[in-house]
Amino acid sequence: MERPLTQHIPDNGAALHLREYEAVGGYSALRKALRDMEPAQVSTLIKDANLKGRGGAGFATGVKWSFVPMDVPGPKYLIANADEMEPGTFKDRWLLEGNPHQLLEGMVLAAYAIQATDAFVFLRWAYKDAAREMRRAIADAYTAGYLGKNILGSTFSLEMQLHTGVGRYMCGEETALLNSLEGKRATPRAKPPFPQVSGLFGKPTIVNNVETLSWISHIVNNGEAWFKSLSYTADGGTKIYGVSGRVNKPGAWELPMGITMRELLEEHAGGMRNGYRFRGALPGGASTDFLTDAHLDVKMDFAGVAAAGSRLGTGTMVVLDDHTCPVGFVHNLEHFFAQESCGFCTPCREGLPWTEKILWSLENGTGEPADLELLERHARLLGPGNTFCALAPGAMEPLQSALKYFREDFEQHIKEKKCPYAHHQH
Repeated sequence: MERPLTQHIPDNGAALHLREYEAVGGYSALRKALRDMEPAQVSTLIKDANLKGRGGAGFATGVKWSFVPMDVPGPKYLIANADEMEPGTFKDRWLLEGNPHQLLEGMVLAAYAIQATDAFVFLRWAYKDAAREMRRAIADAYTAGYLGKNILGSTFSLEMQLHTGVGRYMCGEETALLNSLEGKRATPRAKPPFPQVSGLFGKPTIVNNVETLSWISHIVNNGEAWFKSLSYTADGGTKIYGVSGRVNKPGAWELPMGITMRELLEEHAGGMRNGYRFRGALPGGASTDFLTDAHLDVKMDFAGVAAAGSRLGTGTMVVLDDHTCPVGFVHNLEHFFAQESCGFCTPCREGLPWTEKILWSLENGTGEPADLELLERHARLLGPGNTFCALAPGAMEPLQSALKYFREDFEQHIKEKKCPYAHHQH
């Protein structure tokens, strides 16, 4: 099984430094592109490979790049979104800490494709080890001539810097990330104009996820057919999948795109711990809908998970077991989302704390039958199309699906005037 993104990451938790990265073919894709390819050819190659964004939305990367106007003067920007703030998601950290130059090479190639002049790595503040490795990698890349003026003797130049965010979930929304990077409050922007046309400081900007950008050098080196051949489904490549919860071996693995939930859980995560039964999972981090044991044979790709009524998201699964209260589980998530609302639009600012309070009252034995209707109404009114960005609709995904699949648990809280799981929680 090929694992292009992670095969060279040392097992001892160290990072692959420049000389080691070059020894396994690092920066050969950059040499090839600057020598033999026009910027448009790089874009076309990524589009033909059908690389889809690995940050959660799954938008076609090459299509996104194609929206950048190539005939405007002045700066253009490329940004790596390394602000991994989705609860339950830890895949980018592995790449940042283990193979920072793979990200850098992908960024230089992406910047070449859109003719960007400046690049930023927007990094989650808590990722101290990743920050250290990225700083070292950027400095080494400048020294070696992979960054800066006239890269590898070509006419292409690129400046790059690391920016550590202040740690808001909101910054995962690309226009809020841009506001934050400009030194403003992290609130989303109205679209259009889209960032590809008017982004950072009003200039054309592309924001891609770490895992997405880490692919670029491999696709340039090996071609689109190779990329598609790595996968079990029409969504090409491998995917870094993660599992957390009461499984025997929580962790992250690079596997062919489209493996089933069952294989991920049983073969890679080692199945449920003794004495615990699988009840459901959020397949792609906190802002995805629950899937249950009826969905274990669903293929974990963008189309497969969507057809099952959820989203692949980041591909990092959070498992719910039969000793954990689904109401408490969702309450904990809604508490997080309520805290992380930027407050810019009313449904999210007011609706999320209200949702959280209702769930708190259910957990604490003061819930009433009408509360379930209220929660369902929130799930509808905070859903897609009613808010300024995707934060509140994402927050509603675990809630609406918990009401669907674990309704008897909600009802039991109201009937018994307490959380029936209380004795398991500790």
